[in-house]
Amino acid sequence: MAAHSGSRTVIYAALVGNTLIALTKFVAAWFTGSSAMLSEGVHSVVDTGNGLLLLYGLHRASRPADLSHPFGHGRELYFWSFIVALLVFALGSGIAFYEGVMHIMEPEPATDPMVAYVVLGLSMLFEGYSWRVALKEFRTVKGKLSYVAAVRRSKDPSVYTVLFEDSAALLGLAIAFLGILGAQVLGIPELDGLASIGISLILGATAIFLAMESKGLLMGEEALPEVQQAIRSIIERDRDVVKLNGLITIHLGPDQIVVALSLEFRDEMTVPEVEACIARLEAALRTERNDITGLFVKPQTARAWQERRARLSS
Repeated sequence: MAAHSGSRTVIYAALVGNTLIALTKFVAAWFTGSSAMLSEGVHSVVDTGNGLLLLYGLHRASRPADLSHPFGHGRELYFWSFIVALLVFALGSGIAFYEGVMHIMEPEPATDPMVAYVVLGLSMLFEGYSWRVALKEFRTVKGKLSYVAAVRRSKDPSVYTVLFEDSAALLGLAIAFLGILGAQVLGIPELDGLASIGISLILGATAIFLAMESKGLLMGEEALPEVQQAIRSIIERDRDVVKLNGLITIHLGPDQIVVALSLEFRDEMTVPEVEACIARLEAALRTERNDITGLFVKPQTARAWQERRARLSS
């Protein structure tokens, strides 16, 4: 739950920053007629909407389990993260590309470029603050891993989605600055449109990466190795468990894991004793790990488990 609290802080910071940025960019686009500035304004509006969608996803995912969703609603966050990636691609990248092409086909020199420079500077300050908040939060959860490895292992897409969006926004601002400056200094207004296309390519690449990560979470990813090892340790220390044959885990949300176990119990145990052991195991797991929302245990000999695995692999 603490992770969700940090996620909301990151998203709130991004929402405030993107709202202010969008307003300043649109004002600058109206004064200057810059295509790159208009694309940047649309980009900030999309980012603002995406932040609202991520907050909505966090809210929906936090709902308790019910009869229709016995394991909770954790995957709502993964669904809305996927929608965010699609919006970045369809709206942010698509509109920026369209604006760039239109400006190249019908170039118009930008007026009052100084306004654009001032707005770009303010946007970098606002965006930089949001990016710093997201980076700080992501660093607390990534540990010693590289950024790419941490994203691939992460089960909470809300923080790294904001971080990648803000990173793309900062790159876009730099490209918009170069495009406007080049168009002014060289007298080639087409460079403004070319900058808009460059922004669209950055947004498109970001969207594809985020969509692929969200797809993996939606399809169902297993728990991290250290989490699986912690579960193994809890199970194997029980006095009535002879052997843990197999362990299957799947994330339904950042803090919602379903666990399936194949266990071999002592031969002399009665059915009530096996049931008592399973209840004891479930209590131990839920006490030490509050992210386990479901547990399934199949009493099974090691030989039966191996035969089943052999059938599945053939």
